[in-house]
Amino acid sequence: MIRFLLRTLIFLASAALGLLAADAVLDDFSVTASGFVVTVVVFAVIQSVLAPFIAKMVSRYAPAFLGGIGLLACYVALLVASFVGDSLTIRGVSTWVLATIIVWLVTALATFFLPFVLLRKAANGERVPRGRRPRQES
Repeated sequence: MIRFLLRTLIFLASAALGLLAADAVLDDFSVTASGFVVTVVVFAVIQSVLAPFIAKMVSRYAPAFLGGIGLLACYVALLVASFVGDSLTIRGVSTWVLATIIVWLVTALATFFLPFVLLRKAANGERVPRGRRPRQES
């Protein structure tokens, strides 16, 4: 249960970082502070649900496109998140393309690196693997 909660926290944090990065870089991409949490949750849920579904469909019908699954899931998640409330606004085709790439890239990098940063050996306290006891010094 704790692993699930940590993974969820990391995925929500990576989604938040991706959306903030796109907001900082792109002029026609904006996320309001008032709806930021809702936007992050909607984006993260949609992306986590769609990625396996899209992967299954693509592998069955168009295996050459397997590499674009993350980008497609990110685009659809941004699209759905932009329809939920007024907190996410994306204007222009180039902004949609760049936002998809930026959010996907930052989310992927954050999902990879956040566990190392946040869970660094339980705050530098070495954890003993189950079933093993530390060696006793004489």
